[in-house]
Amino acid sequence: MKFFSSKSNRLFQDSYYLAVAMMAMTGVIACSNHLVKIPLNKWVTWGAITYPFSFFITETVNRFYGPKNARRIAYSGFLTAIILGYIFLDARIARASSVAFLASQLLDIAIFNRLRRGAWWLAPLSASILASLVDTLVFFYLAFYGHNTDWLKLGLGDLAIKLIMDVLLLMPFRWFLFSSEN
Repeated sequence: MKFFSSKSNRLFQDSYYLAVAMMAMTGVIACSNHLVKIPLNKWVTWGAITYPFSFFITETVNRFYGPKNARRIAYSGFLTAIILGYIFLDARIARASSVAFLASQLLDIAIFNRLRRGAWWLAPLSASILASLVDTLVFFYLAFYGHNTDWLKLGLGDLAIKLIMDVLLLMPFRWFLFSSEN
């Protein structure tokens, strides 16, 4: 006797993977909020390495579950960013981080969705690069403009690391695509 139809089994499996994505997004935000306070050198923090994983998560969800579910993951990440940001970061940094996160995530989802039918790498790479640019510009402008900080140098260093990570994260994205096809 079957307790679940194949449709209900699929819904359960989809819910499970979306919950994992939501937890992963929470982890990325928590790590990035902590690591942004730890300099790697004079022009970048460790947070620049972890943050691009947020785009990887929403792009993977967008690819397999559509833009509506990707936006749900982004909104849950935004809520996490607000809560953790105001607990652990300066209010100005928390506000800049939250605004930059939501703007860049929604842009990433829209670009990815528009380009999803092209070559496998076009949507994730284009979306990540443009979202990383927007995230960096919004965050560093809101967080540091008018303060005695060389925010342009920090922003360029941050963006350079994010762009490298955007390219490197194509490998696991392709692996997920390949695994789903087999």
